[in-house]
Amino acid sequence: MKIVRKSLRLRIVVTFFGIVIVSLILSFILNMRSQENTPNHSMITIAEDIATIINLIDDPEKVKTSLDIFARYGLHINSVNEQSEVLASLPDDKVHELFDESSTKAFMMSKKDETAIVGVPRMNEEKDALLIKINFSSIFHNVKRTLFISLLTVLVIGSLLIMFMSGYIVKPIKKLTAAAKKMASGDLSVRLKHNNPDEFGELMESFNHMARELQKIDSVRDDFVSNVSHEMQSPLTSIRGFTRALQDGVIPLEEQKEHLDIIYEETLRLSRLSDNLLRLASLDSEHHPFNLTTFQLDEQLRRAIVLAEPQWAHKNIRIELDLLSCEITVDKDLFEQVWQNLINNAIKYTGSDGVIHIAIEMSTSSVKVSIRDSGQGIPEEDLPYIFDRFYMVEKARSSALRGNGLGLSIVIKILKLHECAINVESRVGEGTQFTVTIPRSSTTS
Repeated sequence: MKIVRKSLRLRIVVTFFGIVIVSLILSFILNMRSQENTPNHSMITIAEDIATIINLIDDPEKVKTSLDIFARYGLHINSVNEQSEVLASLPDDKVHELFDESSTKAFMMSKKDETAIVGVPRMNEEKDALLIKINFSSIFHNVKRTLFISLLTVLVIGSLLIMFMSGYIVKPIKKLTAAAKKMASGDLSVRLKHNNPDEFGELMESFNHMARELQKIDSVRDDFVSNVSHEMQSPLTSIRGFTRALQDGVIPLEEQKEHLDIIYEETLRLSRLSDNLLRLASLDSEHHPFNLTTFQLDEQLRRAIVLAEPQWAHKNIRIELDLLSCEITVDKDLFEQVWQNLINNAIKYTGSDGVIHIAIEMSTSSVKVSIRDSGQGIPEEDLPYIFDRFYMVEKARSSALRGNGLGLSIVIKILKLHECAINVESRVGEGTQFTVTIPRSSTTS
């Protein structure tokens, strides 16, 4: 019973019934009012025409026959004079007007209970006045009956049609409900087929879009868990193996320092992975602190170069700077992370005796920072994915230049938060250039 009460189809049918029944009641009310306000002009005209016809007939027998015929149609005609008893029930002023010599037009003498009495003054001196009683109840009864039958027919036919059409209306909602239940059970591949460009079609297309996005998020989540597990498992395996070997004393004393260095590097890898994951989680949330500060962009870039000096000096990399004096208003700490990640990437993938060029270009609409290296470059097929989380170019996975694939993800996230853009150009064997574009609204010259 509860399901029936909540059925949309039942609601549609009940609503239709309610509308038709209310319409039926209002039609009868309006019909009754129209009956009470039947135009007098029409009945007066009918009375005048009847009087003209009777006055044209000279034969009394024919007159009687004519009166009988009119009576069949609810028209009762009496010839009256001033002494006629039938006039006693009518208003005196109306009776006086009926026999007034100046009266020449028919007029309404009384009207009540679906009966109207029209008086027609004498047409000539030889004829008495006519009193015509018009009973229009049969006319209105016929109208009522016709109206009732018509509305009842509309109700029956309309009900059958609305029951059929309601099924058509409710069908896409049922499909949507069934698909939502499948999705709730974990089947994110469900899609709804539709051909209608109406509101239901838009709703189904929105559902399909939601399903695609959820499937994409689910895939990203699975990849995320898989990648985190993989990135953590590798250093943990190394740490566990070397510590066990050290505990068992199978490693000679002169080699222990080398193995301890490896354990230390692996713990650093785990620490960096943990820091990056926490930073990404914070950036993804709506509660990450966002402090806008105005500072010198060129000084921040120089500081980032100095902080990375042990890495680039060790590889004898030449740093070329072309930095114009420029102020920007952004979150200083977050942008410091951007430059550190980009510069460390450039150092990591640039060989010994290589070159890294960092420049600032200014225009009326933006400030551009370019970081170009002479490293190994990125294959063209990998370029669209380098900002994806945990994505690493395949050759980097198999080399000693191993990272965790989160650095550029953090960069793109920070830049999007500041409504900035980043572009990358790269050729295998020639190097890579990252260009960060900061809108002029975030800068001051």
